[in-house]
Amino acid sequence: MTGAVPAEAVLGHIPRDADVIVAMANGEPVGLIDALEAGHERLHGVRIHQMHALHPRPSIEGECGDHLRHVSYFLSPVTRPAYWAGRCDLVPNHFSEMPHLLRAATKCSIVLAAVSPPDRHGYFSLGTNAEYVAALIGRAPFFVEVNERMPRSQGLNQIHRSQLLGWCQRDAPLVEVPAAVPDERDRAIAQRIVERIPDGATLQVGIGAIPNAVLALLGDHRDIGIHTELLSDGVVDLVERGVVTNTRKTLRPNKVVTTFALGTTRLYDWLHENHALELLPVDYVNNPRTVAREQGFVSINATTEVDLFGQCASETMAGRYWSSSGGQADFARGAMYSEGGQAFIVLHSTTHDGTGRIRVRLTEGSVVTTLKNTVDHVVTEYGIATLRGRSIADRARALVAIAHPDHRDDLEADARAAGIWGAR
Repeated sequence: MTGAVPAEAVLGHIPRDADVIVAMANGEPVGLIDALEAGHERLHGVRIHQMHALHPRPSIEGECGDHLRHVSYFLSPVTRPAYWAGRCDLVPNHFSEMPHLLRAATKCSIVLAAVSPPDRHGYFSLGTNAEYVAALIGRAPFFVEVNERMPRSQGLNQIHRSQLLGWCQRDAPLVEVPAAVPDERDRAIAQRIVERIPDGATLQVGIGAIPNAVLALLGDHRDIGIHTELLSDGVVDLVERGVVTNTRKTLRPNKVVTTFALGTTRLYDWLHENHALELLPVDYVNNPRTVAREQGFVSINATTEVDLFGQCASETMAGRYWSSSGGQADFARGAMYSEGGQAFIVLHSTTHDGTGRIRVRLTEGSVVTTLKNTVDHVVTEYGIATLRGRSIADRARALVAIAHPDHRDDLEADARAAGIWGAR
């Protein structure tokens, strides 16, 4: 392969009925997808497979017809309305299993991804990403888009120029996601969790107000390790303050491990040529078998609704699809098998209009993300309900105790009527 080519050259590598695998979030090669959409009438039955798209697109909105259709594996604000309107598809999945699903259920005709400029040895980096795309290096043909602003990160997310069908160039800023500001409820939830995190624990935390509140409260901890699906700005602060050292991790000691990063320019700058960080494929990072090998693993994930059996519906809102499973069940299962592991599922006790999020039964149409047998701890601003190893009746009582006070009497009455409160 020689030098850069125009983005539209990718059209010559898309066969009829192709399955095009596209990197997620800032890994999306915007110019290459623009070229596919501009030339969509030259395509036949092509499907774009992608998690968490950040950019609005005609193909997502169904404007490219059967020539080019979007298949989502995790809904975002961009894909959610299109899915509701039937203009794109959604495939349920555990994030850890994405590489296997793509290899088993699609042709993996071509992989498109944004990359950093090559290093002096001719290796491009997937930058902010590894996820399912890195797992396909050497298993599927790649065509990439070099973005001068993509950090050159370290890990198993490197591809050599000799392995490419071609590459084009684009210079554009990465999408930034500013840190969410925690409110009083977020801080109360975070405080309850932080009290149970020992020094030397390895953490999985995501993005959002509660994870940010947890990270902000860890200042007095020591030798924390990070092994997480999504890396956000808050981890940078803890590394610089000496809280996160990764020295007591069982796997990849002395390294922050993640499968993709999403935050601000500060985070992206920190990723660049940082050898204390490894971006690894999601079928390693999120694999429950991997997580289980870390001692004292602590997993923190959010849900939208919990019933009194302990079932967590984390991908629907009011009975309507909102996102997808992501890695929640991956890490909950992994932490369950980790020696000294803990898994926390967090939620506010009510919605913005006062509706209770802890219910006798899940809202009709809700989808269970994490099974009752897997859920360890459920946390609201009113406390922690420990569920594993407890009877149905004890679970119900523990969950009612952390519900909003305005809803507890009704929840108990409903639980008694449903026969799950027990005789006491």
